Amino acid sequence: MPDSLRFGNTHAIVADSQGRLIVAHTVHKESASPHAIAVFDADGTFVASWGANLRGGAHGLTIRKEGSEEFLYYCDNVSGFVRKSTLTGEEVWIMHAPLDSGLYTRAKEYRPSNLAIAPNGDLYIADGYGKFYIHHYDARLRYVRTFGGTRAEMDKDPKRETGAGSTIWPHAIGIDTRGAQPLLMVGERGVNSRIQYFTLDGRPMHTVKDGVRWPSTFDFAPGSEMLMPDLKAVVTLFDKNNNPLVQLGDGRKPDGRTYEGIRGKDRAAFTPGEFVAPHGACFDAAGNIFVAEWVEVGRISKLRKVA
Repeated sequence: MPDSLRFGNTHAIVADSQGRLIVAHTVHKESASPHAIAVFDADGTFVASWGANLRGGAHGLTIRKEGSEEFLYYCDNVSGFVRKSTLTGEEVWIMHAPLDSGLYTRAKEYRPSNLAIAPNGDLYIADGYGKFYIHHYDARLRYVRTFGGTRAEMDKDPKRETGAGSTIWPHAIGIDTRGAQPLLMVGERGVNSRIQYFTLDGRPMHTVKDGVRWPSTFDFAPGSEMLMPDLKAVVTLFDKNNNPLVQLGDGRKPDGRTYEGIRGKDRAAFTPGEFVAPHGACFDAAGNIFVAEWVEVGRISKLRKVA
């Protein structure tokens, strides 16, 4: 990192087709540079930074190849918008609160965490910190439908798991294309603590709970493995049937604590090879795993594939 730029909470990381790593972070309060996006080569050497307009709210980050060009999609859970840009930060479009849904009286009620893009280009946006809905738009950004959403139910009884089709703290969201048809997957936190599957038109299918604590994001290996960074101090790999294969770097303490009391400390307090609060992760083309953590000073780890 250049001296002028200091990581804030490192929320997300993706790999582009050139093998570069792109990190979204909140920017440390003492950073001279306001840039919320930092780009590194495959060896971790700093390449470039930009994104002053994303400072504080750089949260969800998705990369997608469209034709011959790659684009980045951001979710800003502080200012409440979704943004598409080129890999160098040039804005393509920006979309604010889904007032067309009729479910919001004020734009600031909308706080998107992450999004998923279907093979046909449709967008599914998780309002993970707002009203917990999933909003569906077509590839031309026309509003289609809203489903899920249980903020009111959770407020009534935060200790009760909600039923199929509802969503609590829907933080992670992705499209699973490993089966006969693509399905939407939503990773829920709080008491639900699960991955819930939906059809692409919003009908609930089934849930996965084994190996799941508090999902952050999803990524898929070129084969069939699914990667899930989990905020509760672990990174989990699942097979094609969503059975846990291995849990990596588990930092959960014997008393059940994970990031509590640790994530705000200096980097010297973190144990190498042991996670604190995984918030984003991705595979590179060689199958190595990169993990970004929700810690105040930022933390990126590379796990090298050895077998």
